[in-house]
Amino acid sequence: MGTEEIKKAVDNSNWQSELGYDQWVALPVTGPRPSARYKHAAAVVDEKLYIAGGSRNGRYLSDVQVFGFGTLEWSNIKLNPNAEKLEDIASQEVLSPISGHNMIKWGKQILLLGGQSKNLSDKVIVWFIDLETQLSGIMETSGKVPVARGGQSTTLVGSRLIMFGGEDRSRRLLNDVNVLDLETMTWDVIETMQTPPAPRFDHIAAVHGERYLLIFGGCSHASFFNDLHVLDLQSMEWSQPQILGDLVAPRAGHAGVTIDENWYIVGGGDNRNGCPETLVLDMSKLVWSVLTNVKHRDPLASEGVSVCSVLIDGQKHLVAFGGYNGKYSNEVFVLRPKPTDLSRPKILQSPAAAAAAASVTAAYALSKNEKLDLISAEPSSKRVENGLSGKDVKIEIEAIKEEKRVLELSLKEARAENSKLGGAIEEVNSTHAELAKELHSVQGQLVAERSRCFKLEAQITELQKMLESMQSIEDEVQALRAQKSAFEQDMELASAPQRQGSGGVWRWIAGGNA
Repeated sequence: MGTEEIKKAVDNSNWQSELGYDQWVALPVTGPRPSARYKHAAAVVDEKLYIAGGSRNGRYLSDVQVFGFGTLEWSNIKLNPNAEKLEDIASQEVLSPISGHNMIKWGKQILLLGGQSKNLSDKVIVWFIDLETQLSGIMETSGKVPVARGGQSTTLVGSRLIMFGGEDRSRRLLNDVNVLDLETMTWDVIETMQTPPAPRFDHIAAVHGERYLLIFGGCSHASFFNDLHVLDLQSMEWSQPQILGDLVAPRAGHAGVTIDENWYIVGGGDNRNGCPETLVLDMSKLVWSVLTNVKHRDPLASEGVSVCSVLIDGQKHLVAFGGYNGKYSNEVFVLRPKPTDLSRPKILQSPAAAAAAASVTAAYALSKNEKLDLISAEPSSKRVENGLSGKDVKIEIEAIKEEKRVLELSLKEARAENSKLGGAIEEVNSTHAELAKELHSVQGQLVAERSRCFKLEAQITELQKMLESMQSIEDEVQALRAQKSAFEQDMELASAPQRQGSGGVWRWIAGGNA
């Protein structure tokens, strides 16, 4: 059943009970809707969907709209300027028209970061909207404020915002990592190690286990990406882990939201086709799967769509809005995902994660070993005082020994895997070095061939000039030959009477002698 058919079948008053699992439903919105748009920002606060800004027909928007899931109605927030900052010229504007920005819920406020706007600031601006007072303005930040940009990703980790990538006002692509401490409103630049993702914009990001930052997809000015990169926020090392599961098409302008261990990804495209599948990445196992599909011209197969999670009847749902696939959308869609098993191991298959897992396992094994030594060394009288009989102590020692053995085996496997990955990295680096040498050699050959071609072209030009001059010489020779032929004919005609008269004389002399 398509989304239009589902939309007609849903009852306004009891729509929650009609939701199935893993299928998008277009909600029957009552009353006026906000203007259709894409590249807006969205967040859910107190079971209400807030959207701000966006773009339509090349025009940036500045409105803030709220959708209530209880009433299925939209309403508009009339923002008030921050009276305390009216002396600041930039703050007199309640909210600048903006597109390609991010929205983050922080306390009773929502923050808008980055994005393309008509504001002439060359640094990232942080707007705030107080949901209780509806005051809005620009927040003062300090430190190493990043350059203004759009299409970046911003992820909340504890009390810090991690901003990655984007495209600046000069259309320069970025892959830097910047952090905003929301408690001090101070920016800082993070120096990372290993190979970062290629510079990009219109990608998405998520955080797993409050430690790993995941970057997926996006585009440059010439390419669309389907790669996944992981930044360990403790060691600040990038890695590109091996991913299992379904093949994922390159895309940009998609949207994502995490629920438990799953990262749900909606929409996106490559400027030719929208992506009709809703993807799920199991972040604990790094496995892709396709949750559901829509038609290619469906609003959910759009670029610049937004997706959030909302709690409905005690269960988290996905809610999507907007997007563009040749037509702008202002529909609200909801999906109810199946509950997942949360008892799966949380393992990231990357060199940084493998090393981290090995160190944690080693520390745990060491602590168990120390506990075993402590129990063995404890006097029997002390054990009795602690309520432990000799038999109980023996059983506990055997259990700890077995646990130690299992942990040591796990540690050995982790170290072996880490060593294997290290060897693979060395092999890749060696191959890269050989390819670089070969490329350098080929480039040298190309330079030599270009030089040879230039010389040949010069020789050909000279030969062409010689051929042209030879043609003129040939024409002159032909003219001279013609003149010579005419001259010879004239000479023959002039000498003919003389030969005839002379013969007669000789004949007369000869006759006289006779």
